[in-house]
Amino acid sequence: MTKVNKGLLFGVSAYIIWGLLPLYWKLVEEAGAYEILAHRGIWSLLICVSLLALRKQLKSAYEMVRSSRTFSLLFLASGLLTINWGVYIWSVTVNRVIEAALGYYITPLINVTFGVLLLREKLRPAQWIAVALAAAGVVILTLGYGSLPWIALVLAISWGSYSLIKKSLNLGALETLSLETLFAFLPNLVFLLIIQGNGSAEFGSTWTISILLFGAGAATVIPLLLFNGSTTRLPLSTVGLLQYITPTIMFFIGIFINDEDISMTKVIGFAFIWLALAVLSRDLYRSSRPLDDGIAKAL
Repeated sequence: MTKVNKGLLFGVSAYIIWGLLPLYWKLVEEAGAYEILAHRGIWSLLICVSLLALRKQLKSAYEMVRSSRTFSLLFLASGLLTINWGVYIWSVTVNRVIEAALGYYITPLINVTFGVLLLREKLRPAQWIAVALAAAGVVILTLGYGSLPWIALVLAISWGSYSLIKKSLNLGALETLSLETLFAFLPNLVFLLIIQGNGSAEFGSTWTISILLFGAGAATVIPLLLFNGSTTRLPLSTVGLLQYITPTIMFFIGIFINDEDISMTKVIGFAFIWLALAVLSRDLYRSSRPLDDGIAKAL
């Protein structure tokens, strides 16, 4: 298997797992979003630290936080990741997966907006068209929902901000995730001890629930490692286009499995978002093609 084919396998696998995660969280919805979030953070930390120990990278992870700038940015990233995970899991437990999918559709457009506002990047005409179409889609969806689609916007802005921080740091995925979950470890542990003490915790109630909550760590780390493996083997534009697999799977889960409401107004709103993504993807593919060809030849 060539490096490019292996990268495609890793990338598609990562995005499919992320897309199917709503079905996993649905299996443990009795635990509630906060307990699921706490277990996801703690068991992810355990797996990450174990992998760092196997790779003999514990020292390099420790060296990262010796820099006050890196420490501060990773602490902020940890907060953004907690918000993103929490809102996402909560949206699944209350059958609002379609709105969560919208958030991950909007994320690339949020990244473009951040590039303009924060990094002073200049947009090409096609990118301006994509942003305008997305804005129109959000307005239409606001009318369809009867209120601002806050779940989608919180997910998109928190993940876009998180990605911006990770881009500025440009450090290893496993090391940074370990430190981000470490920052959230104490609050997560205290919360679990409290609910365990008052008897409201689902962990330990049955073997099935306990194993599934423990498995939340693997469900978090495995696709991340697969994604990291794909980014080192694939052209950048290919990785960017693959990311739409996740919200598309979530969208169909919301419609066909959760039977969530999808009015014609919402369909029109999503159509504007999809059109914006098509315009943006075509522009990014064309602009990065010379670079991608060079990377492909190097591989």
